[in-house]
Amino acid sequence: MIQDIKARILAGGEITEEEALALLTTPHKEELYQAAHEITEHFMGKAFDTCSIINAKSGNCPEDCKWCAQSAHYSTSAERYSVVSPSACVAQASYNRKQGIGRFSLVASGRRQTDREIDMMSISYRAIKRAHPELKCCASLGLLTEPQLKKLFDSGVTTYHCNVETSPSYFRELCTTHTQEDKEATLEAARRVGMRICCGGIIGMGETLEQRVELAFYVKRLKSYSIPMNILQPIAGTPLGNSTPLTEDEILSAIAVFRMVNPRAFLRFSGGRAQLSPETQYKAIYVGINAAITGDLLTTIGRQAEDDMKMIEACGKVNTPEDWEVHYNY
Repeated sequence: MIQDIKARILAGGEITEEEALALLTTPHKEELYQAAHEITEHFMGKAFDTCSIINAKSGNCPEDCKWCAQSAHYSTSAERYSVVSPSACVAQASYNRKQGIGRFSLVASGRRQTDREIDMMSISYRAIKRAHPELKCCASLGLLTEPQLKKLFDSGVTTYHCNVETSPSYFRELCTTHTQEDKEATLEAARRVGMRICCGGIIGMGETLEQRVELAFYVKRLKSYSIPMNILQPIAGTPLGNSTPLTEDEILSAIAVFRMVNPRAFLRFSGGRAQLSPETQYKAIYVGINAAITGDLLTTIGRQAEDDMKMIEACGKVNTPEDWEVHYNY
């Protein structure tokens, strides 16, 4: 079955939801991983996309997302602060750009930012672009309005990130204060002003295997070609704080299936990957991961960017500034 599905995808065909579900539970794991690797190589080559972020506003979020430490509904140790200064944003962007990272994003807590906060962030983006014209700017700032998105686009932001988080059939179990329709409206508005989108989700939040497959096809339906693959990292104080972590084979199988469903996408290592052993991270890149959020913080001693660049090279990948429309024009 695996070889037949692989041949069909390589020929431009598609996998069905029933087949994807069967692959998640196949005992032939290595055959599955190899098939996903060949599909990645065929459609995406050696390209690997890197991005870094700054948490531009933290905590006090009114939304009740059960996985999130920044929700005001839960008692966690998450930091709380208002919008950081343009100088701090530029310093963070410059620090990580020197390490070869090609994208930079401001990320902020909250349902959406106020117009005043967007004005402040626009100043930061303009300053970043003046310092590094070649650096691609992204934003992850909640459920923004179209005029807010247009202001960001005019300030140099070319990609907007908004995860749908999980399958449509499971989302209401995890969040009641906004809907996936709200998220889709934001992504559509971002596209209307000229931005690309970056949209994925989190696995390991108690979803069924069917719902994990449903998420893979959901982001395909949204035509997301940058797909963050977050792995739940249970946080004390949140409703999912006692969740059982996924096994490494469950994670690798999910990556393989997401690759087969989305053969032309950049599958992006995102939150939670620090839980994985170095060997599993290398295997994940072999199977289908070809992008990552990386970078060090100015205020800490870290070597994530340096270590990631070494890992990317060791896996035979090439850190590239290409955009995803190079691989798929939508």
